[in-house]
Amino acid sequence: MTLKEAIVARHSVRQYQEKAIEAEIIKRLNEEIALCNQEGGLHIQLVLDEPHAFTGGMVKYGNFKGVRNYLAMVAPKGADEKVGYYGERLVLLAQTLGLNSCWVGMLVGKQPDRYTIADGEKLHCVIALGYGANQGVQHPLRPMEKFIKASIPLPDWFRRGMEAAILAPTAVHQQKFELELLDDHTLAARARFSLVGWAKLDLGIVKYNFEVAAGKENFSWQ
Repeated sequence: MTLKEAIVARHSVRQYQEKAIEAEIIKRLNEEIALCNQEGGLHIQLVLDEPHAFTGGMVKYGNFKGVRNYLAMVAPKGADEKVGYYGERLVLLAQTLGLNSCWVGMLVGKQPDRYTIADGEKLHCVIALGYGANQGVQHPLRPMEKFIKASIPLPDWFRRGMEAAILAPTAVHQQKFELELLDDHTLAARARFSLVGWAKLDLGIVKYNFEVAAGKENFSWQ
């Protein structure tokens, strides 16, 4: 499975099988985590065989079951967009490796003995990982035109990117983002106002999906 195929195939999964992640897959994930941390100045950590973060009342309300593995998205305060961008990079890699995933914000019970948070950092969210009891379902898609601002014709690479952008997971499927095509090769990405929050983190997820489908060689971010 390619990353482009993973964007289409991947849906949020909240219920997981009691099946351990294979050592080779763990190794591949940890290698990519190290690269993401180095590039983004983040402190993402893979937590394995830890069921307690997903046992509280709020998590039960979210209908989670069988979650024992997750990415602790630890990063400097204010790094929300980077957390989304690099988290989605890991989520799509996990999908290509046969794993399912789910972004989770305030529902999770913190387990600080299983990951490290340095001064100036915080746990922004977690991402559940594992072998899903199902493959999840696709939310209804809004027309891509609702998220576009442009005064010039849209090139094919932009349309491909937008098709992937609207598939990006966002908090409560709010999709509070806008992409503006400034000229043939320059793009601006903005988070719209959100009462729910998480819009900046969501924007990072959207930007990574867009890059995968559009091709980074075709444009640059403003």
